[in-house]
Amino acid sequence: MTLFYDVFIIFASAFGLWWGALWVVESASRIAKKLGLSELVIGLTVVAFATSAPEFAVTVSAALAGKSAISVGNIVGSNIFNLGIILGLVTLFSTVSTSRTFLFRDGFLLLGTGILLLLFFRDHVLEFYEGVLLFSTLVIYTIVLIKNKEQVDEEDIPEGEFKWFDIPRLIAGIAIIIISANFLVDAATNLARIVGISEWVIGITIVAAGTSLPELATSIVALYRGRHGISIGNLIGSDLFNMLGVLGVAAMLKTLPIQDNDYFSLILLACNLAILLLFIRTKWKITKIEGVLLILIALFRWFYDFIF
Repeated sequence: MTLFYDVFIIFASAFGLWWGALWVVESASRIAKKLGLSELVIGLTVVAFATSAPEFAVTVSAALAGKSAISVGNIVGSNIFNLGIILGLVTLFSTVSTSRTFLFRDGFLLLGTGILLLLFFRDHVLEFYEGVLLFSTLVIYTIVLIKNKEQVDEEDIPEGEFKWFDIPRLIAGIAIIIISANFLVDAATNLARIVGISEWVIGITIVAAGTSLPELATSIVALYRGRHGISIGNLIGSDLFNMLGVLGVAAMLKTLPIQDNDYFSLILLACNLAILLLFIRTKWKITKIEGVLLILIALFRWFYDFIF
């Protein structure tokens, strides 16, 4: 009976993720137009922060419980899923357009953050003051984005007229996404245990992938709706929020130690980010072939973490 219940929950949660993503994308687009923000900026901030709520909850809870491996591992695993699996899948639906501003402002900050984590974790510990620096960087970045209110290109200009119910619909959509993701992770974890998968494998696959489901649903729906800025902005913004905001807050609450293999995973993450920037720069778009390569790189990193 439990097996059928979990399967039902997974299907119901998937529907909830999709429906919530529809509300978030449409409402965020209209709010962006009302505030004079581009869809890319709204994707990098409001949508990205909202869809990263599951990572925030899991990582902070694990840090407070003294499970630093899960805390850091969830962020690394989620970034594998976001910039590898999800972005790769998105490109299979449609080529993702990029721009010079996106590369030099957002892309280089993403790579710089990956390198900064390598420096901070060089002693295999993320200290309180390092967490403060990470979180402060996120705050400054967000202020700069909102203050500039720049349009990246003509395709990025939102469509549709803002209505008062777009704000509560955005909040409701975010709530539906978060609740659905939590139910899906729990149900998938139960199924994994039933078929005999270990807790460690559950952590680096189901939990990491499950907390990234809001980004998956939102990015695919955004692309389907023609909101390319929200689609890629959501993924880049979520990763920035994960590394700067989530890890920053977690480190401020409790020191985060890691093991040697965990540090090597951070090195692989930084290399992955460098490759992504190269793809962003080539003809200012990410093609289907590059998307497939991102998926393969992500699968390799997952395989490495699983084996070692």
